[in-house]
Amino acid sequence: MVKERATKKQQELLEYLREFINEHSYAPSYREIMNALNYKSVSTVAVHVDGLISKGILVKKDHSARSIRLASEVAPENEHIAWLRQEIAVREAEGKTEEVELLSKSLDILV
Repeated sequence: MVKERATKKQQELLEYLREFINEHSYAPSYREIMNALNYKSVSTVAVHVDGLISKGILVKKDHSARSIRLASEVAPENEHIAWLRQEIAVREAEGKTEEVELLSKSLDILV
């Protein structure tokens, strides 16, 4: 499957998003994006963000503020699960039962 390319306006939004996240370590709000890119409404931001999500370029959690991320920078969920399982095995071998319990609870949430 070939990913669709971002439009010129979407590219501008992506560039701003990358710079903002690199500087602040969190995503900008839709209003901050609107002001930075001189859009007239927040709904314009939503249209471009939704377009980038549908193209697989961005990801975001529903109903979660500042959750926009570049899809290329988000590790697939199964990598997190594999990492947790590995860490649990290491902690078990080291006899760190409290850490094993905590990591196991985290794993239960993901699977």
